[in-house]
Amino acid sequence: MGRVMQTAAFSLAEVTYATGENIGYQVQESVKSARFRVRAHQENVSGVYLPQFEAYYDDNSNDFQMTGLGRGGQQVQRAKYVYSQAVETLVELASLQTAFVILDEVIKVTNRRVNAIEHVIIPRTENTIAYINSELDELDREEFYRLKKVQNKKQRDNEILEAERKNRKIAEGLAKAGDGPVSDKTATAVSGDIDQSPSDLLGDQEDEDVIF
Repeated sequence: MGRVMQTAAFSLAEVTYATGENIGYQVQESVKSARFRVRAHQENVSGVYLPQFEAYYDDNSNDFQMTGLGRGGQQVQRAKYVYSQAVETLVELASLQTAFVILDEVIKVTNRRVNAIEHVIIPRTENTIAYINSELDELDREEFYRLKKVQNKKQRDNEILEAERKNRKIAEGLAKAGDGPVSDKTATAVSGDIDQSPSDLLGDQEDEDVIF
């Protein structure tokens, strides 16, 4: 950019030397409409809309045909060409500079969001996940303990039922071996007596006194 502007300044100095200092007034008086125009449009870059400037020429407007006709025409044409290139470069530079400024602001906002996510949201989420996991583990332990209690209760009930079933079988066997049927109470008493050891008639137990 510096080299382009340097070349344009030298070409303007050549025009001033060749045509005199009144060339500026002549150019300003002969201009009716701008021949060099700039159009703007937006470009989407990763969700960020960046303005883009584009330079173009209006072919219907040419107010410098007679400029430098007396003298210095070659220098005037050269200066016009050099300054056209300089203006195009400036337009491109303006597009880049505007894009850089907007991207810099977007990057700063993104960095703030990243820092917020990294230092605030992620720790909160991790703490929430850890709390949920601890609660789920506690629920698992409670459920396991509950299942063990239910299993033990069922096992005790089954043992009781099995013992009653065995006693009934023993009672039924005794009833069949005896003279008649035995009631449930008798069967229970008999089954209870089966487990007891027989008394020793010749033991050291004292006899009760008999009163006639």
